[in-house]
Amino acid sequence: MTHAPARTVRRVEIRTAAGGWHPVCDLGLLTHGRGVAALLPDGTQVALFLGRTGEAYAIGNRDPFTGAYVLSRGLLGSAGGRPFVASPLLKQRFDLGNGRCLDDDEVAVPAYPARIAEVGA
Repeated sequence: MTHAPARTVRRVEIRTAAGGWHPVCDLGLLTHGRGVAALLPDGTQVALFLGRTGEAYAIGNRDPFTGAYVLSRGLLGSAGGRPFVASPLLKQRFDLGNGRCLDDDEVAVPAYPARIAEVGA
């Protein structure tokens, strides 16, 4: 009897406040330049992005200026070498690495450490 070789799957994982890494989605669901919304087990919505060089980013999906859960639909760009997403509603820009608003120093969204992990399937 022959066994099929184990298949490796690449997925995005984020570290939550509860600690540890939480699998969020298969890497194949992310496309450069577009975001994806995901729901964590505690009901938190996150916006996931794939950077130009292949790194994963995760920030809160709620736009703090409007209260709408839309940041995953925002436009990606960079300022000073730092990637950001611009809200599709009022266009405020949020740093993908730390969640800070580039247009208002007093506003930020949660930022989550993200990584791409390979797991056997």
